[in-house]
Amino acid sequence: MANIVIVGTQWGDEGKGKIVDLLAETADMVVRFQGGNNAGHTMVVGGEQFICHLIPSGILQKKTCAIGNGVVVDPAVLLGEIDALSNRGVDVGPDRLKICEKAHLIMPYHQAVDHAREKFKGDQKIGTTGRGIGPAYEDKATRRGIRFVDLLDSEVLAEKVTAILDEKNFYLKNYLSAETLDAKPIIEQYQAYALRLAPHVTNVSVIINTAIDNDRQVLFEGAQGTHLDIDHGTYPFVTSSNTLAGNACCG
Repeated sequence: MANIVIVGTQWGDEGKGKIVDLLAETADMVVRFQGGNNAGHTMVVGGEQFICHLIPSGILQKKTCAIGNGVVVDPAVLLGEIDALSNRGVDVGPDRLKICEKAHLIMPYHQAVDHAREKFKGDQKIGTTGRGIGPAYEDKATRRGIRFVDLLDSEVLAEKVTAILDEKNFYLKNYLSAETLDAKPIIEQYQAYALRLAPHVTNVSVIINTAIDNDRQVLFEGAQGTHLDIDHGTYPFVTSSNTLAGNACCG
């Protein structure tokens, strides 16, 4: 099997999880390259149902799995998935799951903005999942996002959260008429996440490139479908990332 990219041809509910699970049997590595926990793949293995929102489905096939730089990650959701899979006997250790140091984090203020913005728009709302995916990609594009590499440095993390929260709170309070957030509990919460996730964080680009150079078979797992692509989908009713196969090269 050559390297394969799997994406949906419509809006993402085409049964990609089943196809990924099938093809993962002959793959050496399975990689997520875009999206966040606004998508999910459901697999039934041995009569048991598993739902993965962030962790690549190949984890059930005992494959090396990677979350690429193009994914935005809610660490609370990711740790919840790790614990849920571990409790069912699935190996989700650092040797099995790799997280790119360049992947961006979904922060509590992203979720706050997402919810408040949808409420503010009323009947004109887009219909987001409210999980902060869009606002996280916004910060990435404006070069003020927080990445996993920042998560590993407590001082850098604190500085970045404090600086950006001033702006977010102004927007939440004065434009969206929503409640503001405190920096300290966010910083403490994410520092705790860092302790658990640090062993998984690495340069995923190098790992994937090395695998390809060594003729290993890499399966790239798209999270959504073509019509949700930010450029080529049914704009503005789309997701916040490029869902097409070509983005696997970047994400």
